[in-house]
Amino acid sequence: MIPPPGNDSAPTLNAVEHTRWFTEEVHPHERSLRSYLQGTFPQVGDIDDVVQESYLRTLRARASQPIRSARAFLFTVARRLALDTLRHEKASPIDGVAQLETLRVIDDVADVAENVGRRERISIMGDAIAALPVRCRAVFVLHKIKGLSRRETAAQLGLAERTVEIQTANAIRRCARYLQRRGVEELFEHAAK
Repeated sequence: MIPPPGNDSAPTLNAVEHTRWFTEEVHPHERSLRSYLQGTFPQVGDIDDVVQESYLRTLRARASQPIRSARAFLFTVARRLALDTLRHEKASPIDGVAQLETLRVIDDVADVAENVGRRERISIMGDAIAALPVRCRAVFVLHKIKGLSRRETAAQLGLAERTVEIQTANAIRRCARYLQRRGVEELFEHAAK
């Protein structure tokens, strides 16, 4: 029997139901959520913050309206938070420096031009990876960027090893086309020498 509004036991029952829902419907997805975030958004520095904030926002949303699929809602919230984090980091990439004297200044103009060119090519490669479809990007990041074996990548993402092989090949082709469309023939100059 549900107590009438205004009864002091109503918040307790609501809190108990809220806790039960979180424990049974949301929390069991933590491992796959972390794996998804690490594979899809490797640039996000603190995955723990994204996971915790995702939990908090999911609970707040559940308090005001029913949620049909806790997993889908949680992953959507986490994806949006990760993207917001990346946008914020991209918008303000400069960290405070206590002592300006500690900054290294490059005097050689040729080195400066080379470094700027290298940074631009790396940035374009980052954009190419970001433009990959979600599963393709997750496989590519784990297998090629983080250096996990096909077997490890497959196990972490819950895929077949053959799928990892196919998605890696697709990612490489897509990235190569992306780079070519932007005039990047070699990612690093010394690779052509």
